Amino acid sequence: MPSPSIKDNWKVTWQSRNRRRQIIIGTLVMAAIIYVLPIFFAHIQKRQGAVLNDWLLARIPAHNVSVLIFAIIWGMALLILIRAINNPSIYITYCWTLIFVCLVRFVTLSLVALDPPAGMVDLVDPLNSALYRNAAITKDLFFSGHTATMVMIWLCLQKRNDKIIALIAAFAVACLLLVQHIHYTIDVLAAPVVVYPCYRLTRWLFFK
Repeated sequence: MPSPSIKDNWKVTWQSRNRRRQIIIGTLVMAAIIYVLPIFFAHIQKRQGAVLNDWLLARIPAHNVSVLIFAIIWGMALLILIRAINNPSIYITYCWTLIFVCLVRFVTLSLVALDPPAGMVDLVDPLNSALYRNAAITKDLFFSGHTATMVMIWLCLQKRNDKIIALIAAFAVACLLLVQHIHYTIDVLAAPVVVYPCYRLTRWLFFK
């Protein structure tokens, strides 16, 4: 028996009132968050924060690995986009998990004011530069948004091989962020601790 087509998958999903509402509301909320992010980051960038004594970072020479970091991130973003196009449930799960993670991150960034680690090498993403008008954002530290994104992709993907690739990619990005001294160790370690409950909350709310 042939597998359902992309059109069939979305047609069935769209016929469900609940699923339709989840997709529409989730997309609108995410668009609002994307609009607010540059304003919020501009605010926290002006704050004076603490510089942490990070034992691990002090033992890692700083190197610019921006190209490798974003090659992995955008490669995995393309993978989950393809999977989400084929499977609307992946889109719903990722979208709402991302919303909850962003809301938590708004809180943690507001409460925990940090200055960048010593020796930080600027992380330059040409695709995000336009969104933030080429402004350097260096104080969005606790917790790591890049690590959180990679963990979300790993959790939301469904195929075994996809999940293996995503797990390796998440670990690689976490390590590379430390190599470039973009984040403190605690920023990276805290990301999966926050993301997993947000993912479980999404699954419980929409797929229980």
